[in-house]
Amino acid sequence: MRRDVFQAIADPNRRAILDLLAQQSLTLNGIAEYFSISRPAISKHIKILVECGLVEIHQHGRERHCEARLDKLNEVTDWVSQYQQIWEERFNRLDELLQEIQNKEN
Repeated sequence: MRRDVFQAIADPNRRAILDLLAQQSLTLNGIAEYFSISRPAISKHIKILVECGLVEIHQHGRERHCEARLDKLNEVTDWVSQYQQIWEERFNRLDELLQEIQNKEN
C-alpha cells in the first residue's frame, strides 16, 4: 500500500511521535516510554512514518534509532497554504464589505 504524508499525520499518536523525534533521535523503546499504547502499536506507527518518508531508522549496534525527516511535511504546508490564501482573500472582502456598511451608516 502506498502511503502519503497526510495519512501519517492523520493519527494523533503519529503526530506525537513526530513531535518527539523533531526534538531528538530516539530508539523504539525510548519512543514507547512516552506512550500508554503497546510497543507493537508504536512499531506499527513508526512503520507508517517510515513508509511516508517522515522517519528514518538507523542501526547503531543492537539498537535502532529513529530520526524525523520533517522536510516531507512541505507537502502539507503547500496544500494548506493554497487554502490559507483563499480564506485571506475572503476575509479581506468581508472587511471591505463591513467598511462599506459602516461608511453608509455614518
